[in-house]
This record gives sequence, C-alpha cells and structure tokens, in this order.
Amino acid sequence: MEAPLKFIGLLGLLVLLSVAGGADAAGECGKSSPDDEAMKLAPCAEAAQDEKAAVSDSCCLQVKRMGQKPSCLCAVMLSDTAKASGVKIETAITIPKRCNLANRPVGYKCGGYTLP
Repeated sequence: MEAPLKFIGLLGLLVLLSVAGGADAAGECGKSSPDDEAMKLAPCAEAAQDEKAAVSDSCCLQVKRMGQKPSCLCAVMLSDTAKASGVKIETAITIPKRCNLANRPVGYKCGGYTLP
C-alpha cells in the first residue's frame, strides 16, 4: 500500500514540475527573448529616440505585429537591447499611436508608463 502512494506522490510532483517548467519556457514574447525581438524593431530606432521623427512603414508593420501581444511589446521597449540602443521609453511608447494603429494597446501599463 505504501509503494502505490509514493508512486502517486512522485507522479504528482513530476506533473507539477512539468507544468511549472512549461510556463517558464515561453516568456512575454513566446520562445524568443525580448532582446531578440528588439532587433526586429531596428526600423523604429530613430522614432524611439525623437518624438518628432517620422515613423517608417516598416517600423509600424513590426509594431503592429508585436502589438498583438502587448506584454511582449512592453518587454521589448524595456529590454537591455533597447536601452543600449538609446531608446527613450517615454518616446517609444508613442510609436503605436504615431503609426495610427487602430487596435493598439491603449492604456496598457508598461513599467512606469501607460501606452497612449
């Protein structure tokens, strides 16, 4: 009787670990890291540093794609790669609005900022 209980306990522990491990395997941007995703926003570099700079069509396309998952877009804007590239978060969060994206994540909290 004791052996089946140990087996059930061990099986339960393995299920719990696999579920927890699966949740950690995919972050805000799925299996890609925010730093890797940040590289895809290279066309947005100037617009993320200067609010008066024009936002290119290729930038808007990438932001639209990434904006489908606001937590990823936020993680990318706060990533080490974005910071090292000179991205100003207060300027970067304006890009979806500057692209006139209809389904942009308005009001989404990103760090200490809110997407307009």
